[in-house]
Amino acid sequence: MDRTVILIVLGVVAAFFLLILLGLGTTHKSPPSEESSLVMTSKAAAIPSSARGPAIDPKKGYFVEEIRDGFYWVTDGVYQVIFLTTGEGVIAVDAPPSLGQNYLKAIAEVTTEPVTHLIYSHSHADHIGAASMFPNNVTIIAHEDTKAKLVRDNDPRRPIPTVTFSDNYTLTVGNQTLELSYKGPSHEPGNIFIYAPHQKVLMLVDVIFPGWTPFMFLALAEDVPAYIQAHDQVLEFDFDTFIGGHLGRLGTRQDVSIQREYILDMKANATDALKTIDFAAIGKKVGFDNPWLLFDVYLKAVAQKCADVTLAKWRGRLAGADVFTFSHCFRLMNSLRLD
Repeated sequence: MDRTVILIVLGVVAAFFLLILLGLGTTHKSPPSEESSLVMTSKAAAIPSSARGPAIDPKKGYFVEEIRDGFYWVTDGVYQVIFLTTGEGVIAVDAPPSLGQNYLKAIAEVTTEPVTHLIYSHSHADHIGAASMFPNNVTIIAHEDTKAKLVRDNDPRRPIPTVTFSDNYTLTVGNQTLELSYKGPSHEPGNIFIYAPHQKVLMLVDVIFPGWTPFMFLALAEDVPAYIQAHDQVLEFDFDTFIGGHLGRLGTRQDVSIQREYILDMKANATDALKTIDFAAIGKKVGFDNPWLLFDVYLKAVAQKCADVTLAKWRGRLAGADVFTFSHCFRLMNSLRLD
């Protein structure tokens, strides 16, 4: 094929692929292919003991524990929530359907105070889809972007917030204070930091997963640069205990630093793979007749190199790294190309 023709073909293919990514690929809620980014559970590596949380009583279906001074956390082993007793009512944060009524049982296990305030960490139904179980007179607090999404979605399971804010909001009820802040779309627009200054506990949902790799495609982050930046924003807080909203155990500052290192390693490895995987050479092998096949092979090759180099260091250090590192590399690679 004439060199000029090859360059024209590559240019057209790149333009079409860019349009596809900009139009459909910003959330990446499905993997590029089942074969390339999903690993069967039977083939997954053993879970490090450092990733495991407290045992869940199967008869109860949940674990509840006081962190300190009226600040409690609840987990079913997959999702996490928090609540605070104030002397004037309970402040609850989030309401995952997986916990459902067990959340109310956990609260009733430690206090007779009614729930008076509910905070939404963000809009996603897997974290607040059981919010309608709380009384109708509960004050619901969320970021203004979260309210806008919930108004659009019109989901009766997720009642519309009654109080919203743009940057910062301090909630004081009885003897408890929570500082809510928004620092950008770390997971989605409206995802907030929830900080208890007295107890030195910080909650940020769907960004950091203590002891584990994040869920696929950087936990489905809508804005990759903002997602990466969130790790530094977390470390700006004076906290001892971190709550990420998922899986079994509480986190520490070290957990945040470890995931930050993992993410930055992958970013560097994806950058190197983009520089070293030869698009033209792959084109010669695959052909230029089917642009989607060409790009599928090329992009998977870049992501695979990133994943291989990353896993040489991280396999066994973070649970699930062997499962989702390929998808993280795929997401990072496309962010580097487009963002």
